[in-house]
Amino acid sequence: MSEERTNIEQLISTSERIGTIGSPSSTSKLSLDILGTAVDKKLVGELALFRFSQDGKPHYALGQITEVQLKNIWLEDPTMRSLARQRGQVNPVSGQQDTHLGDMTVSAVFSDDGHRFEPSILGTVPATGTSIHLATDEILDRLLELYRDEIFYLGHVYGSTPKLPLWFKHFGTGPHGAGEAYHIGIFGKTGSGKSVLAKMILLAYARYPDMAIFVIDPQGEFSKDVRGEVRAEGFPLNLSNTLSQLNKEVIIRSVRELVLDRWDLFSEILYESPFFERLSVPKGENRRIASEVLAEKLQRVHITLQNLYQRESFNRAWQILGDGNVQMQFYRTQQSRDRFNIVYQEANQNEFFNNYWGPITELFRKDRTGAISVDNLMQQTFDLGRARRPVVVIDLSREMAAGLFWNDTIQALVIKRLLDGLTYSAEGAYRENRFLNTLVILDEAHRLAPREKIENEKQESVRLSLLDAVRTTRKYGLGWMFISQTLSSLHREIIGQLRIFFFGFGLALGTEFMSLKEIVGGDPNALKLYQSFRDPHSAFDIASRQYAFMTIGPVSPLSFAGTPLFLTVYNTPQEFLRANQLLRGGK
Repeated sequence: MSEERTNIEQLISTSERIGTIGSPSSTSKLSLDILGTAVDKKLVGELALFRFSQDGKPHYALGQITEVQLKNIWLEDPTMRSLARQRGQVNPVSGQQDTHLGDMTVSAVFSDDGHRFEPSILGTVPATGTSIHLATDEILDRLLELYRDEIFYLGHVYGSTPKLPLWFKHFGTGPHGAGEAYHIGIFGKTGSGKSVLAKMILLAYARYPDMAIFVIDPQGEFSKDVRGEVRAEGFPLNLSNTLSQLNKEVIIRSVRELVLDRWDLFSEILYESPFFERLSVPKGENRRIASEVLAEKLQRVHITLQNLYQRESFNRAWQILGDGNVQMQFYRTQQSRDRFNIVYQEANQNEFFNNYWGPITELFRKDRTGAISVDNLMQQTFDLGRARRPVVVIDLSREMAAGLFWNDTIQALVIKRLLDGLTYSAEGAYRENRFLNTLVILDEAHRLAPREKIENEKQESVRLSLLDAVRTTRKYGLGWMFISQTLSSLHREIIGQLRIFFFGFGLALGTEFMSLKEIVGGDPNALKLYQSFRDPHSAFDIASRQYAFMTIGPVSPLSFAGTPLFLTVYNTPQEFLRANQLLRGGK
């Protein structure tokens, strides 16, 4: 017997025995007979294992216990049941004749070839009476010794003590690489812990020097953490310190530093702004034509986007709008042109320049402090020659847009420009046989790519761009992580492209649960276990909150079979950092 086998056998023999394999059992689901010494233990969610022989080799199978049932065949008799209703208890039947049965779904199998443990499958059903033991950290470490450098921990096995080993492979080839890009989805209602989970996963990928991470941050939540603005409440994870420890360059750009560089963006933002509204041109076809004509005329007189903020540019734009021939292009009737001219002549030009023109044109100004164009930003992100590729965070929050013209539609237009830049850069790299190895993280995905068509034309264009990017960029080495409060309203095309899922609390009712059911495949025990998740905010205090998640996909060495795994995420940054050896000084 090999030293490896002796080691694992010793570890199993010292772990707690909770039951045996019962009948009926199959390779997809095993029935367990729970021992009397274990009936008063919390078993649902526990990670268990058993040893069996297959093809002449020792094998070790692991899986989570998804359900425990109580049966008492005597009390199922109508007469005995009637007695129980009258007396409450029937001695010596009640309690003493109870049997506890469990269901276990095998998620991973390892074979012992005498030198190391290799992934295998459950190709037979072990004999009844085969002992079932609780898995421990020591057993998992021994089985996964070959993958030690790849393992990353987000928390414990759901409701238990062993850490749940996960792996997040970069998209390239070579050590720890998946060899292809893939997409990830994180779902859960507000307060379910999905943003915290996403930041943990960001750090998992940040361990790879040759992988870039690009975060589109509509609410500014990631940006604050990456800047080191740690909040005392909640989960105060200092991303800034940890990324620095990983020697990861961090590039944070807000909308104040992002230089827009397309004339069509200017005409769209001008259309959305109060500029023409204050000149009595309401939203509609007339205003759209006016915005486009003005942009076209400014280009013809050699006004550049980066010079639009200057007073001379405004004066030229004002002069163009006063031209009768130009007015005829967006107002066909003389009456409309006369009304426009009255407002135009009475308008205070200084007010228009300071209050309307300035906040719009600042978005296109290149000489702002720290300003960078979208194209240059993409070059920095996709520079494969860097020894350590960066984490780039784009803060598009309203808070950072103070003094600029900013609303949801303008934010959508800027996001579309970023999406177009990502896709264009990815296509260019692909033509040059370069693999990007980049993860794009998108918060609030349900707002940007809802299932139903968006009435706002510009926001709908963002949705279409995002759908196209998800379909096409994976082969370029560009993977996406979508964070969403809802599952049922996110576009089906995106859900269909996801390979790894994390489901937090809040999807157990109505259309959300129906959508969850479609993805899980109708596994009733997995769905029951998910429904047992409690609202983290129902805890008595912050320290006792539990953030539970169900995960599906190739995210763990314990989910070869693709079965769901359940975990409770760490609720303190110190515990998370310590488990992954990310604390400064290793403490």
